[in-house]
Amino acid sequence: MMAPMKRFFSHLNYPLLIAATLLLGLAPFVPEPHLVEKTRLLMQGELTRPLDIFDLFFHLAPFLLLIIKLTLDKPWRGSTP
Repeated sequence: MMAPMKRFFSHLNYPLLIAATLLLGLAPFVPEPHLVEKTRLLMQGELTRPLDIFDLFFHLAPFLLLIIKLTLDKPWRGSTP
């Protein structure tokens, strides 16, 4: 089960993930990025509409993919080359 996931993430390249993370994470740039707005609403307990929750996950998706790729590409301690 782990092999297909590793294969999928091996085809994703870092420049694409970093660009997507920055662009979707900061979009729209004016008046306030969605991630900032949705995080603030989440912390205040006001993030209740399903569309807003979907929007939060949509803008977080590239960041989560980047974290997963970094985790999978990290060599484990104690492993031999």
